[in-house]
Amino acid sequence: MITVDGLTLRRWTDADVPALVAAYADPELRRWTRLHADTTPAALAWVALHDAGWADRTRFGFAVVDAAGGPVLGTVALKRHDPDGPRAEVGYWTTAAARGRGVAPRAVEVLTGWAFGRFPSLAAVDLLHLLGNTASCRVAAKARYPYVETLPPEAPGLDGGHVHTRLATGTTTPR
Repeated sequence: MITVDGLTLRRWTDADVPALVAAYADPELRRWTRLHADTTPAALAWVALHDAGWADRTRFGFAVVDAAGGPVLGTVALKRHDPDGPRAEVGYWTTAAARGRGVAPRAVEVLTGWAFGRFPSLAAVDLLHLLGNTASCRVAAKARYPYVETLPPEAPGLDGGHVHTRLATGTTTPR
């Protein structure tokens, strides 16, 4: 558990399933996310995915809550395709009720500091988002993730995206 800047980041549990289902009832959240947890079985699978990621060191997912307590405000996760590699990716979302309150950039900032402190081999963390998701561009800027490049669409019907990258202290090139 990490508590910084008015937020607590803690591991997801099965007790959070109702909060996940409620969060994914929001069409705006579903619009920008790939994994949906909008039913109890899907939410249980979502929590299990994060548990498995902690076990194999490839996904460190946190529920984001107000440090003073209260409901889930969102999620933030560090994804490492190679657990010992120099790169990772951050993913996040906030509930409809938490939007516009600075929760996402603060959570991303906290997770980034945690990641660079915990994994000495980590040189860079990427933040990717779909084109058109201007809110995520603002989150990236507020969390000090500079824009690096625009990715083209990968398949018909899919938008391209932006890559923003935060470097560990002392590194000089994003890619």
